[in-house]
Parts: sequence; structure tokens; C-alpha cells
Amino acid sequence: MKIASYNVNGIRAAIKKGFIDWLKAANPDVICLQEIKAQEDQLDLDLFKEAGYKYNYWFSAQKKGYSGVAILSKTEPNHIEFGTGIASMDFEGRNIRADFDGVSVMSLYLPSGTNDARLNHKLEYMDLFQDYINKLRQTVPNLVICGDYNICHEEIDIHNPKMKGVSGFLPEEREWLSHFLNSGLIDSFRYLNPGLQQYTWWSYRANARANNKGWRLDYALATLPLQEKLKRCVILSDAVHSDHCPILLELEN
Repeated sequence: MKIASYNVNGIRAAIKKGFIDWLKAANPDVICLQEIKAQEDQLDLDLFKEAGYKYNYWFSAQKKGYSGVAILSKTEPNHIEFGTGIASMDFEGRNIRADFDGVSVMSLYLPSGTNDARLNHKLEYMDLFQDYINKLRQTVPNLVICGDYNICHEEIDIHNPKMKGVSGFLPEEREWLSHFLNSGLIDSFRYLNPGLQQYTWWSYRANARANNKGWRLDYALATLPLQEKLKRCVILSDAVHSDHCPILLELEN
């Protein structure tokens, strides 16, 4: 099973940049999207169906042109869960989950902490999300949580490890991610590529992508029961429809 995850920074803009052709070529079984910045009725859903994704599910933010997540799948899930049931999380459209035989796949878009108010919201969200996942895993043990976490975990995950005062690499954010992983999750990319320094996001400023001054903000975290099924996890940095690039996780059947 191939699971992709991609913060598209606006699905309509990404489509104009060739996203559909890329999707056909990459050919994942399931793709998790973040920051779709669109409502379902603003999209031509036939584009996705014609690309092979007959089943597509959208969970948009209440605010138009902002946030939002989606899951596209070639096969019909057994169940779709829109949101988490936590109002302070769900109105921004940050979680959607598809349950398949043997594995559940979540698309997650954690907030960024661009100012004090948003940072406080992000930290509160992360604590609520930890509690939510702890409870969810009691009934959904085989879970892959894909998405934009807006956190670089270790120094290897950022081009400049001295940026400890910037949101995305703050000690408290990194500590939360360590705690989250230690609660029974695996960073599949780092587990399968322990020494590889690659990034998934580059600022649009200062020619950052051309100079590879990036951050690894996008993850496919898998619960421990899936450890033996983790086959390959790669960063697809050649995809240029966004300021992020996709990641791809392969699971053994």
C-alpha cells in the first residue's frame, strides 16, 4: 500500500501547476492533502476521479480560502471520520481519517505558531490531539498519521539548527513531538533513513528552495503495530506544486 501526503498550499493553485499529472505519475493508493484552501463545491471532482481517485473526501475550514484537509483513495474506505469532535480543532478543518482493512490513514494539518496567539493555540491543539490519539488507538491500533506537523523534530531536520527561537523549531514544540513519538509512534522516514538530511518545506523567500535551505515539517507517523510493515518512506522533492513537497510511505500488505 502506497500512502502519500502533500501540503499543496491551495489545491486549486496546485492543479494549475500540474498537480493532476503528477498524481497520475506518482500513483499512490491513498493521498492525504493539507492546506487545500477550498470548499468541496469549488472543485471539479471529476479531475480526481479521472486520475483514478473515485473516492475523495474533503474537510474544509469554516473560513474560506484557509486550511482544510482531504483524503483521496482508489478504493472505498470502510469508514471516514471528519474531524475529531473537538470544536476548537475542527472549525479550522485540520483532521480527516479513512479506515481501511488493516490500517487507518489520517491527514493532519497542525497549526503554525506565527505569533503568540497562534503559538498558544498550536500548543493547546497539540495537547488535545495527543489525548485524542491516545483514546483513538484503543480502538484503531493500526494508524498512520500523515501530514504537515509544522515542527522540525531534530537538528538534522532543519538547514540551520541555530533557529531555536523560531516557531517550528522551538524547544517546547520539539519536546512535544518527542513525547508524541515516545507514546507509541514511529517517524517512518527517520526510522527507514536514519542519517538522511532532506527537507519537505522551503520558504518562498531568498531563493531558499534552490539553495536547499529547508525544513522537514511533513511526516508519516505510524503506530508501533505497523513497524514490521514499514517498507519504504521517501521525500519526493521533485514535485514543485507548492512550497512543500510530498512524502510517500509504502506498507507491506
